[in-house]
Amino acid sequence: MSKEFDVVVIGAGPGGYIAAIRAAQLGKSVACIENWKNPAGNPKLGGTCLNVGCIPSKALLASSEEFENVSHHLGDHGITVSDVKLDITRMLARKEAVVEKMTKGVEFLFRKNKIVWLKGQGKFSGRSDAGVQIDVSGDTGTETVIAKNVIIATGSKARHLPNIPVDNKIVSDNEGALSFDSVPKKLAVIGAGVIGLELGSVWRRLGADVTLLEALPAFLGACDESIAKEAAKQFKKQGLDIHVGVKVNEVRTTDNSVSIAYTDRDGNAATLDADRLIVSIGRVPNTDNLGLDAVGLAVDARGFIPVDEQCATSAPNIYAIGDVVRGPMLAHKAEDEGAMVAEVIDGQKPLIDYNCIPWVIYTEPEIAWVGKTEHQLKAEGREIKTGQFPMLANGRALGIGKPDGFVKMIADVKTDELLGCHIISTNASDLIAEAVVAMEFGAASEDIARISHPHPSLSEVMREAALAVDKRALNM
Repeated sequence: MSKEFDVVVIGAGPGGYIAAIRAAQLGKSVACIENWKNPAGNPKLGGTCLNVGCIPSKALLASSEEFENVSHHLGDHGITVSDVKLDITRMLARKEAVVEKMTKGVEFLFRKNKIVWLKGQGKFSGRSDAGVQIDVSGDTGTETVIAKNVIIATGSKARHLPNIPVDNKIVSDNEGALSFDSVPKKLAVIGAGVIGLELGSVWRRLGADVTLLEALPAFLGACDESIAKEAAKQFKKQGLDIHVGVKVNEVRTTDNSVSIAYTDRDGNAATLDADRLIVSIGRVPNTDNLGLDAVGLAVDARGFIPVDEQCATSAPNIYAIGDVVRGPMLAHKAEDEGAMVAEVIDGQKPLIDYNCIPWVIYTEPEIAWVGKTEHQLKAEGREIKTGQFPMLANGRALGIGKPDGFVKMIADVKTDELLGCHIISTNASDLIAEAVVAMEFGAASEDIARISHPHPSLSEVMREAALAVDKRALNM
């Protein structure tokens, strides 16, 4: 007899495991299907984000930043260090320890909330009077479970270039780039987006000569133009060599090198030789082999599952969240959708304001934004006013030796409603949360300007930028 559950979640990444936990909190019987195994062959929860994405990349970013600080910046503090050595094996071991701690934490939360972990690959097989049928194929065979409600949360995978095989040795995607066994002397990166910049920054700090090739004509086109311009300046100063408007023509590999033939933005033929190549050109939804047709579903031309504003598909009682649906491929967006769908199943009426979902690039300085850019708002015909304040004028930023960047706020001319906040600075990922809260509550820039901020702190720049919207910054 098949096991029956109120909710079955397919996928245990940030969207899936949060959906499962929230549904369990609401009193539902819940199972979560997950087939992920680490290199040792051990089943793990957490999906791409915890295992080979957000968490390990941020661990390596932190380690590489420590190495760079010790190697180049402690002298400014009057601290002399000599004979600095890099132990890449130990650094990678620390990264794996962080991953293990996080995935074990999800396992604990599953036990705590009495969520059944079905270890295997989930595939729809049809419907019965009892509910949706899902076949789960694992190491011990295949079993069929019945769900009153299903949440598809299968995430995404790295997009690869045609005719360029990824072996995760010489040519790597984001997974392989997290596990280099040595620092390449010359590293090429195809793609100068979020992941390309973060991974390029890691290996640049550890000693690699890094060149990034970007197909789009503008650098960081999704960012506010002022932020992108400042970022380009900072990354160039750090030593990242970024080329935009590039067309990659051919990639040739040997046992220990790679050569990329490309056409630059001016139409000139060029060749980039490197020891290793990272292909970082975005991600595609994991919607293959789900058996969607068995329940009357199909993907769109880009491989996404169509859903409404509450992530319901066209099939009754089946929902989809995270990277397999429209919207940004962000872990926290998937988490919000997971919690929302669990509450919808419970009969509640939650909604997500997608305009208030923040973006972050974890370089140094970090880049973070929420809401619309100045260009987008002007294109809409919106009358706006802006305020900008530099980190260089902030005592805390100077004290910690991180004076680069600024905060920019955009508000409506008539109502003063905060329409966007754009930050390039150290700890931008934390600073942006204040703007997210303000926008969720429909606050004006004046609301932030009138709130007392601790001194000295980086958060004071948020207040100064808000004051600058009305041309009344106090420290500039």
